[in-house]
Amino acid sequence: MNESVYRTIAEVSDILNVPAHVLRFWETQFHQIKPLKKVGGRRYYSAEDIQLLTRIRDYLYTEKYTIKGVQKILRQPALKQETEEQVVVAENIHISDFVDDVKSVRDILKKWI
Repeated sequence: MNESVYRTIAEVSDILNVPAHVLRFWETQFHQIKPLKKVGGRRYYSAEDIQLLTRIRDYLYTEKYTIKGVQKILRQPALKQETEEQVVVAENIHISDFVDDVKSVRDILKKWI
């Protein structure tokens, strides 16, 4: 991708296979996403924006992090991001850490109801 080329939200939506409304929502949750906005509010994303959005998508959809977990990762300095998964998991923000616990609690509650 040419570094000087900007992409519309529709193009980025297609590239990332994520609906446009999700990209707009992520802008409200991750202040690091700063598309260029032209007259009428039309968004244009740089290659850097698309790389960041790709990381966010992967953390949320593939790695199953929460929004807060990804926010925490993105706030870390670049050198610390190499150990970001260890930090987030260690702080119990990774969603998959809770699945078995929730199932156990649900099973216990079912016995009492």
